[in-house]
Amino acid sequence: MRILFLSIVGLLFMGCKKEIPVKDFAQQKPKTIVRKMPKTGKILSIDTTLYGKFESPVLVDFYAKFNNETVWQSEDDRKIILNEFSNAENEGLNPDDYRIKKLLTFEKRFQELSDKELIDYDLLLTYNLQKYIWHISQGKINPKSLYSDWDLPEKNTDVNQILAHAFEKDVLQTTIDSCKPQHIVYKKLKNALQIINTFPKDTLKKIVFDGKIIPNDTSKALINIKKRLIYWKDLEPQDSLTRIYDTKTINAIKRFQERHGLADDGVIGQGTLKALNYTKQDRKHQIIANLERWKWFPKNLGDEYIIVNIPEYKLRLVENNDTIRKHKVIVGTSKRKTPILTSKLSYTVFNPTWTVPPTILKEDVIPATKKNWNYLESKNITVYDNSGNKISSSQWNAAKAMSYRYVQSPGSYNSLGMVKIMFPNRFSVYLHDTNHRDYFVKSNRSLSSGCVRVDEPLELTATLLNDSINYNQEKIGEILKTGETKNVKFNKEILLHQWYWTAWSRDNLLIFRDDIYNLDQELYNKLK
Repeated sequence: MRILFLSIVGLLFMGCKKEIPVKDFAQQKPKTIVRKMPKTGKILSIDTTLYGKFESPVLVDFYAKFNNETVWQSEDDRKIILNEFSNAENEGLNPDDYRIKKLLTFEKRFQELSDKELIDYDLLLTYNLQKYIWHISQGKINPKSLYSDWDLPEKNTDVNQILAHAFEKDVLQTTIDSCKPQHIVYKKLKNALQIINTFPKDTLKKIVFDGKIIPNDTSKALINIKKRLIYWKDLEPQDSLTRIYDTKTINAIKRFQERHGLADDGVIGQGTLKALNYTKQDRKHQIIANLERWKWFPKNLGDEYIIVNIPEYKLRLVENNDTIRKHKVIVGTSKRKTPILTSKLSYTVFNPTWTVPPTILKEDVIPATKKNWNYLESKNITVYDNSGNKISSSQWNAAKAMSYRYVQSPGSYNSLGMVKIMFPNRFSVYLHDTNHRDYFVKSNRSLSSGCVRVDEPLELTATLLNDSINYNQEKIGEILKTGETKNVKFNKEILLHQWYWTAWSRDNLLIFRDDIYNLDQELYNKLK
């Protein structure tokens, strides 16, 4: 019995030993990364006090996984890193941020370096590679530190996990490449940067004129306009330039206007003038700002998603990397910006009511009601107090105006039109129809109070619901005729991305859009 008792106690003790207490777990050695032994070069032990000057816990953690030994013995790996840093401008980044000159000096003398210099070189390579991977994965700047109306998913890049994979699989180059944004627009932005770098130094004068220039007009400003069009390759070089707005120049202006998202009518107004006066440096700064912005966006856009490019006034429905629908949109003004966000569609509402939001109440509805007591009735807006009781026009009290709830009835006159598409967000915005469909013919469609108004929204909704029996065009028409509000959930995951980019390339042509919220130059300055 004594022997049996001791055996049971021994087994219990052994079982307990397998469970490492939390306080002890923190003291365990980090998992060592398995790597191939270098064919050349030597592995050196690193004095851990050398980490202090970098003030980087990520660097300390990295070398702990390598038993505090040097890692960059491979010349091929070093060349990959140095090449990435040297060409960092291709990603809109600055090679000097990664100590490229210092590193190249080390590399040139690699065979002559002392052990101390080899360790310094190794540490410097790792520290700057970690920084570079972070920058290409999620950008140099956190957008939430700049903007209150941006709501994108957090991107917390695990740099050391990425490097561990590169070492264990011996795939450093492909690993680094995979950290860069893969979306086609980002790649076209990189191409735009290459294109603009081929243009000569811009020494052209600023163009100044009042009013408009129409075909066959004569203006002294046309000399400088033609020079600018020749510079941007919209107009073929000419032996002599006249002040006449001739056919060749008209066609060149139309090409220029189309590239910049302007009405390509050949009329040179103030919008076209503004675009003409952007210099090469202005446009390059704009491209670099957009490259940074694209690094903020989620990498995985989803199998099916809606993407709204706010400055382009365009919505696209994408399925399995194929754009299946395009729609014009109206977006928020510079004072009431459409927020940048990523979300997921939840449901659509046919014959929606419209509860007037606080900003519109304060700035539009209440001032209009104070001037005209019949305003609310003319807009089919019903007012409710905090108890849900209707407030008549005679009961309406201006002093309590902001405490009321204002609801517009469904119908073709409703500000949301016949349908709205809902998705979770903290800004209370959504996609919707409009009772001002004539606005879609405008080239500048920054006209809403923050929500996105969609052209042909019923066709888009039918495609999204993907139910040819219950929600085809005919069935939707029947629902709308009832005038009754109806909610319908989406039966599959469809992501929504409301994003902001103002530059890209198309068929090796530079494409730009007006920076309607004035974000580009400010961001470029922050990047500097």
